[in-house]
Amino acid sequence: MADINDVYQFLKNEAPTYFLATDDAGQPRVRPFGTVDLFEGRLYIQTGKSKDIYKQVVANPKVEICACNGPDWWRISGELVPDERVEAKKHMLDAYPELRKMYDENDDNTIVLYFKNATARFASMAGKPAQTVEF
Repeated sequence: MADINDVYQFLKNEAPTYFLATDDAGQPRVRPFGTVDLFEGRLYIQTGKSKDIYKQVVANPKVEICACNGPDWWRISGELVPDERVEAKKHMLDAYPELRKMYDENDDNTIVLYFKNATARFASMAGKPAQTVEF
């Protein structure tokens, strides 16, 4: 049976570029994303407060991710919650040191967001069994 660690490992190692969908005042917006972290048992992503995605999430925290690797994919739906703690930001940036050129855990722009009320669904066109994880 799959759990949050399986979802994290898939995003981190098998589909390091995934697609994140947000709502922009009724207009769907989808963009490639590449950060994921597992911190204190929660699945996190990272962005900058100056970006449209952050403004969209603040206005409507419901998002969806689709991550594919060949015939396999995870679709993750839930709410993103901002976490302003330096420890959470540092954990993310330590996992992605190349981001330190643009972000710092102590700046006013860096933000990490964790999934709340999330459901991740695994599917495969290769015949692997479907799975669902809630976190």
